[in-house]
Order: sequence, then structure tokens, then C-alpha cells
Amino acid sequence: MYMQRGGSKGRGRNERSGGDDSNGNGSALFEFTIASDYRASQEVQDKIMYDVNRRGFNSQTVFAIKLALEEAMMNAIKHGNGRDAKKKVYIEAKVNSRQAEIVVEDEGPGFSRRSVPDPTLPENLEKCSGRGIHLIEAYVNEVEWSRGGRRLRMIIRDDPDVLPRG
Repeated sequence: MYMQRGGSKGRGRNERSGGDDSNGNGSALFEFTIASDYRASQEVQDKIMYDVNRRGFNSQTVFAIKLALEEAMMNAIKHGNGRDAKKKVYIEAKVNSRQAEIVVEDEGPGFSRRSVPDPTLPENLEKCSGRGIHLIEAYVNEVEWSRGGRRLRMIIRDDPDVLPRG
């Protein structure tokens, strides 16, 4: 699914978290703006995964969220922003007891999802890269690419049978 949507969220905050309740039934909203830096990326991942884990998602769903989040952030830093520390990565996550919705957006030139080769084709099996998008799409319930490929929205539901889809 390749949907184009307009609209824009305000930027300028480095991190925001709110709307959370202590029993895990409400939603937590996280917003981060980070430089294209792997250490900063790991800190964001740790904060989001802490909330996912405390809500009691099953182990397959936790794995799917961790994999998709890590791949999306690495792709934004490496491929989207070209590891340029001056370029930012914007992350939004909404987590409740049923699902995690995560948006990752970079400041790079974008790309066409259809132009990314299928890593399962024989000619691509021995390549060292090119599997991240395929993994995301295999483990995530809903994937939406927008803003010319610079923005990825993922929804991962806490389903009992997650591994892998398609």
C-alpha cells in the first residue's frame, strides 16, 4: 500500500511524551526529533520499547515492533539522510495496550518504494543490504509510505500470530 497524504505536524521539540496512564490501558504519545546519529536513534528505540514491554505485548509482537522500528530508523539515517548529522529524523509513536503506531520521517531526497529490488529474487540473495524494507513489510500489519518515500507510518497490532506476514 503506497498512500500519499498531506498535512504536517509542528516540529521543534526534541522529545515529548504524554497521555499515558499507569495501568497501561491508555495511549502514550512520543515525539522525537534527533540528528542522524545511531546513538540518538538507540535512545529513542529504548524509550519506545520500554513502553511496549510494560504494556504486556506478546513476545512475537515485541520482536516485530523492535525489528520494524530499528530498520525504519536505520534506513532514515543511512539511506534517507545519508548519515548527515545536520539532517534530522522525526519519530512519532502512539502506543496503547492493543497496538503501536510509529511514524519515522527523514529529510532526505526520498525514493520510490517500487524501485527497491525484491531481496528474495535469486539475483539479490547474496547482496549485503536491501532487506530492511522487506522485513518491515513482512512483520507490520499496516505500512504506509508518503511524502515521496521520506515518511513511513507503521501499525503493529498485538496479534497472537505475528511472524511473518505475506
